[in-house]
Amino acid sequence: MITVAGVPVKDLNNAKQRLIDILSPPERRELARAMLKDVLAALNQAGLNALFVVTRDPEVLELAHRFGATILREAENRGHTEAVALAQRHAARMGADRFLTIPGDVPQVTAEEIRAVCEGADPGPRGVFVPSRSGFGTNAALLTPPDVMPLKFGEPSFANHLTAARERGLEPAVLRLPGLGLDIDGPDDLIALVGGERATESCRLLRAWGFPRRSPHSPSPLSSPPRGERAG
Repeated sequence: MITVAGVPVKDLNNAKQRLIDILSPPERRELARAMLKDVLAALNQAGLNALFVVTRDPEVLELAHRFGATILREAENRGHTEAVALAQRHAARMGADRFLTIPGDVPQVTAEEIRAVCEGADPGPRGVFVPSRSGFGTNAALLTPPDVMPLKFGEPSFANHLTAARERGLEPAVLRLPGLGLDIDGPDDLIALVGGERATESCRLLRAWGFPRRSPHSPSPLSSPPRGERAG
């Protein structure tokens, strides 16, 4: 079966606004880039047939090319839902059997988790969904075929996706996976990332910054005089 993954990525300059109180703009950008590298690496290792990255950010374009991804360019940032829909349409047009989408801010995801999601899909029409750690968001959706149903993100998207699937006569499968479940939005998520077992690039970056020991009011490592090379 042909499985295609789509990863929507908005401008790195505007990433992770909910961390504005504890991370500087350069830090948020660097963290978003490191997390995306972790996600693309896991998708590459999972052995899927194709990978789409939906973006308009030049730095993301360069990074996606390094991981062999196909670029779907957006003229403007239209939001997560619209970016995923664009990737869905391309997957359907190329004749893919399955479409997987995950965000670029789940740096603890593993290739094994991605394969587990793919294995949860029957040959017939099906949707497989992985909730966020809170249980409100959808951190992964696998659709067989790619256009079996639309996807709409924003909490409570997880419950909404299950309802939408059932309304179309599909019995959704639910997988709760720790790596995929951890999307990085707030300070508590950063603490969970640093305390995780996997030494991802984003985790190493935060540890190099001394997180979480640093107080929100102490000087930012990226705005301080350089003291050697930074991880990531």
